[in-house]
Amino acid sequence: MQYTHLGRSGLSVSRLCLGTMNFGPQTEESAAHSIMDSALDSGINFFDTANVYGGHDNRGWTEEIIGRWFAKGGERRERVVLATKLYGTMTDRPNESKLSALNIRRALDASLKRLQTDYIDVYQFHHVDRNTPWDEIWQAIEVAVQQGKILYSGSSNFAGWHIAQAQEAAARRNYNGLVSEQSIYNLLTRNVELEVIPAAQQYGLGLIPWSPLHGGLLGGVLKKERDGVRRLEGRAAETLKKHEEQIRQYEDLADDLGHEPGDVALAWLLHQPAVTAPIVGPRTQEQLDAAIRALDVTLDADALKRLDDIFPGHRTAPEDYAW
Repeated sequence: MQYTHLGRSGLSVSRLCLGTMNFGPQTEESAAHSIMDSALDSGINFFDTANVYGGHDNRGWTEEIIGRWFAKGGERRERVVLATKLYGTMTDRPNESKLSALNIRRALDASLKRLQTDYIDVYQFHHVDRNTPWDEIWQAIEVAVQQGKILYSGSSNFAGWHIAQAQEAAARRNYNGLVSEQSIYNLLTRNVELEVIPAAQQYGLGLIPWSPLHGGLLGGVLKKERDGVRRLEGRAAETLKKHEEQIRQYEDLADDLGHEPGDVALAWLLHQPAVTAPIVGPRTQEQLDAAIRALDVTLDADALKRLDDIFPGHRTAPEDYAW
């Protein structure tokens, strides 16, 4: 396994992050525990979850599954860099969502209880809260740090200017602020290259891409459909129809390179200088094994250029659209 620092922090994390969103709704608890054990055995020490994971009627379920896994002992908790998130609505009561000081306190304590741990390594804001001042947010986080309940803070789904706003407010308080940003980023969705990645690099945040295979569209979907393994429906089918020629060229390129399409998509992210660790969210052991395989894929300059030709990216704004 390869390791790197999370942003400008001294925290060492694996180049792959284990996403747990499927644990509970898609993957039963025993299988989820097995996947987490296997991830640790492979050297993955960075686990990501959120308080709302578990499904609409079972918010918190995923954290509870992880908590029962920690409770098995064997230094499971000590070996994991644990990241969770708050923002989403947990109940229909007021103050049970977003980033008020009250919700930060309540949501953090609830996550600690479900996770059966004393502290969170990286506590992330799942979305920007435009109605709560940053001084209020950072004061609540500083208290949690002083209490030993969290060590680092991260963001998710922030715009570039939100990162700047957060970091400037933290600097005024002599606080470190954010160490990571979690955004959708993959060959098909490269909007973060405009402003989010430049902001993250300027302020020393590590980028943790979610949906690295774009919901499976970059995982060999055309081949799977031809083989009768998988057939997409709804929005996924519409997206495939829109990008079918690009994906066909991409799968042909993966064949030329001698790798599975999903391995190439993950390897491409690992070649991007701003990326700390793509979040892989396996439902099965086989999917975890496939993600780990991508660490051994090296893409040369020609392969990277051919991928850019198929899936054009963005230059930094404003040069991307202005002189």
